[in-house]
Amino acid sequence: MEINLGKHPFDIDFHPSNQIVAAGLITGDLLLLLEVHAHTESCRALRYVNEGRGSPDLSILATDVETGSAIARLENAHGAAVNRLVNLTATTIASGDDDGCIKVWDTRQRSCCNTFEVHEEYVSDITFASDSMKLLATSGDGTLSVCNLRSNKVQTRSEFSEDELLSVLIMKNGRKVICGTQAGTLLLYSWGCFKDCSDRFVDLSPNSVDALLKLDEERLITGSENGLISLVGILPNRIIQPIAEHSDYPVERLAFSHDRKILGSISHDWTLKLWDLDDLLQDSGNTTKTSAVQDSDSDEMDMDLTLPKPSKGTKRKNGEGALSSSNGFFADL
Repeated sequence: MEINLGKHPFDIDFHPSNQIVAAGLITGDLLLLLEVHAHTESCRALRYVNEGRGSPDLSILATDVETGSAIARLENAHGAAVNRLVNLTATTIASGDDDGCIKVWDTRQRSCCNTFEVHEEYVSDITFASDSMKLLATSGDGTLSVCNLRSNKVQTRSEFSEDELLSVLIMKNGRKVICGTQAGTLLLYSWGCFKDCSDRFVDLSPNSVDALLKLDEERLITGSENGLISLVGILPNRIIQPIAEHSDYPVERLAFSHDRKILGSISHDWTLKLWDLDDLLQDSGNTTKTSAVQDSDSDEMDMDLTLPKPSKGTKRKNGEGALSSSNGFFADL
């Protein structure tokens, strides 16, 4: 199924229990089963449940998906365009901006409960390790960061890689962190050893890996610059098979429906495509390119505790502190 969105989409997300999908557009609109004029500038990030959407107009907005009406708006949530949103707990979300700042929000109090000035460039992706209460983020500055929500400190950052990091997810039951890069290489980090990657998978290069989606602990789905959506195995590293081609344009984002029967993809061609996942995976038993790397890394946890110095020529921008507390930001959700 293909839906012409009419404008360039930046993000998609599926409803957690119903067959509803939403797309955030460059116009600032949120396209659902209805169209919501949410932001004055592009809507770059959106998530369902107890959070909102992020936009270059620096705001985060909560919208009732049944009526399309705004429940609450947090103006000037960031000092730069809000680029990514992620759910943490039932009452907290995290957001990342174009200046490399990550903020954690308490949705009950409508307040920022922590600010991490961690990157020199835009935050490209964020994922959450709920068992250890750690935020992992990738950035255009070429680093992976780990923010500890228990200690409210930046725990570590990786060494500067040779390329922008665009996407991140956690696999192998929490033992591996996978990052997609501008050059198309997948960087594999061992948990607790984030200074440098332990493995590299180059078979997707030279097309950038803009989107990563975890299928299970052994396999992930990639969205690449050439419009291909591929099923990739991790340790041993291999392209199991290309499973779809969105278009000739880069795949911007990937997402599963709540029942994981539908895969959604968006691209620069202004379309949202919905794929039957069973159909895509029916031939996935046939593997192709293989890099036979076995998982020999130790399972030691939380070894990296120091931060690397910024590379020459980079400037860390000062971010805003926590916003004042008020009640009911998402109270009606």
